[in-house]
This record gives sequence, C-alpha cells and structure tokens, in this order.
Amino acid sequence: MALIALKIDVDTYRGTRESAPRLADLLGRLGVPATFLFSLGPDHTGRAIRRVFRRGFLGKVKRTSVVGHYGLKTLLYGVLLPGPHIGRRCSAQLQDIARRGFEVGVHCFDHVRWQDGVGRASEPWTRRELTLARDQFTEIFDRPPVVHGAAGWQVNHHVPALEGELGFRYASDTRGTGPFMPAGDQSAATVPQLPTTLPTLDELIGRADLRGVEPVDHLLAVTAGALPRDHVFTLHAELEGGAYLPSFERLLRGWQERGVRLTDLKGYAAQLDVARLPRCGIVAGTVEGRSGTLALQSQWKK
Repeated sequence: MALIALKIDVDTYRGTRESAPRLADLLGRLGVPATFLFSLGPDHTGRAIRRVFRRGFLGKVKRTSVVGHYGLKTLLYGVLLPGPHIGRRCSAQLQDIARRGFEVGVHCFDHVRWQDGVGRASEPWTRRELTLARDQFTEIFDRPPVVHGAAGWQVNHHVPALEGELGFRYASDTRGTGPFMPAGDQSAATVPQLPTTLPTLDELIGRADLRGVEPVDHLLAVTAGALPRDHVFTLHAELEGGAYLPSFERLLRGWQERGVRLTDLKGYAAQLDVARLPRCGIVAGTVEGRSGTLALQSQWKK
C-alpha cells in the first residue's frame, strides 16, 4: 500500500492564526495525520518584493493571486508595517495544533530572511537562525523540536550538520525522489532527509503541459501508478488552508478512496531503516512551476 506523508508549511502570521486551524479542522474531520512546520519569528513577508526580479516570480504572482491568498496587510509586513512576531503572538494557536495530536516542527525563524539569505550564508549566520527557531519552539511547546523543513527548500552546506548538532532527528529540506542521507560536503550529517517528492498544487496551476487538467486529478493520477511508491506532499497553509481548501479536501478524499495510507513525517521516518538509506548530495536546481533554484537531492529525476 502506498504511503503519502503530509507536510504543511506555515509561512505567515495570518496563515498561523487563520489557515492552520482551518486545515487542522479538515484533517481532524477526515482522521488524517500531518506535520505542521511553523515560522516562529517576525513575519516580514513584504520584503519578498525583492524576488520580483527573479525569473518566473511574476508568472507565479499572476497564476496564484498572491494578494488574494496572503492578503494586502501581510504583503506590507516588514516594509510599511512592522512584522508581527508569530511565535509570541500566536502561541495559543500553535499549542492548540499540537494538542489536537498533530506533529509540529520548525519551518524557520524569519521566513524571508532564511529563504533569501541562507544560500550564501556563513556557518555562524545559519547556526543563529536555526537556534532562534529551535529556542522559540522550545519556549512555546516546552520541548525541543525533532523535525525541520527549510523555508522555500533553501539550504546551504552547513545546514545538514547543524540539524544534527541542534537535536533534529529528521528533516524535509529538499525536493527529490526518496529518503536519503546527505553526502559530499554534508558528510557530517546524521539527520535523514525526507524530500518532497510530489509537485505542490500551486506549481501545477497554469502549467502549459497540463492545460485542461485539474491539479488534483493530476496528483491522483501520479500517485496511482501500477507500482505505487511512498511520497512526501508539501502544502502551504496560506493556500490549501484558504482558497484551495476544497481542492485539498477532494485530494485527501481521493487518496483515501484509493487506499493510500496518509501519515505525517514522524510516521514516515519511523518506518525507515536509516542505515540502509542511500547517500546523496544536495545540489541547486529548478522545479517546474516554481521560481528560482531549490535544494534538490542529487538523484532528482524530472
């Protein structure tokens, strides 16, 4: 039976307060586990305007209605409005997600700062950002985090070793084909990578090769092959917990009807034999439907 682990990236203050609880309601109603990864510091979403010069970014804005999904106020945080501190102002919402039985973990401290800065950052900078996120998580949940999923699938060669040093047991920082141990420059790593293996809903919208095909139908077809395999599916609270909520519910029900076992990253990691995982490098590359370069498993096959 195929297994699909659900990873929910929560990027913003609004997403934490409104969208994550909405997703938790849906998942609870359907009896589906998932891992919520939270941004825990200030919401500086407005500073992402610098990405306007990145190839493909304007196309994404047109396809996915960024203002509609995130809200105008969110797009002003860190530019014309002070960025609210998510961990301090949303601790009740964060704790409630955990109380409902969902796995919770670290996405980042400052989402925009990590996504735009980590690629060229030093070891001290990277250590500081991960430590800030870990410590904020520990303050909120009264226990240290065990799972990290890098914001925007952005890492540098310091990240894998630091994850082990800071107490993370598994991570989902990359895009790829299946679980692996980081190798090469990341040879000191002890934390297995559980890469996102499926396209996200927003990456499928507007793709020229999928005209006339609903993103949900495409995902159901991709995961229903003659030789089904395990996957990690990433969703974003601001999208699937907002305008895409009906589509996400249809996707979940479709998987359930097909006998797919839905789980969280904890459940996925628990059934792995870490000693037998392949060693793969982490390289920079592109993914169709998403702007910029991402951290990819070196065995990535498009």
